[in-house]
Amino acid sequence: MPSFGRRDQKVEALRAVPLFAKLSKRELGEIARRADEVGLDAGETLTVEGMVGRQLYFLARGTAVVRRSGRKIAELGDGDVIGEMSLLDGEPASATVTLTSPATLLVMTRSDFSALLDAAPGLARKLLVTMARRLREADNRIVC
Repeated sequence: MPSFGRRDQKVEALRAVPLFAKLSKRELGEIARRADEVGLDAGETLTVEGMVGRQLYFLARGTAVVRRSGRKIAELGDGDVIGEMSLLDGEPASATVTLTSPATLLVMTRSDFSALLDAAPGLARKLLVTMARRLREADNRIVC
């Protein structure tokens, strides 16, 4: 997997993440400063259902599968965010997420994520909207 190289390349990759699309260049720069780039192989597990997450992942390039109780419930790709719920509420992960292709991820620790939310209220608002959308989609799957 190619690396982003320069910080401005990381900022542009973050701009492509729907969660971050409307953030300012300064806010994106703050995320880029706090997030480490990591390359992982297919088959690597990012979160494990029932275990408290310690990191937030931005899937810059690659694909992953989400499983709950062993059942596939979603597929993820470029721009998806993984692990934010566990970092926000301290509860165990609601699903296991495993990479299905080699991937480039931006990874942020719990402390960096908390500091970022304090520094960028716009991000916190967008994160709430994204989580509400996910909840509605889950509700629709249950009802339909």
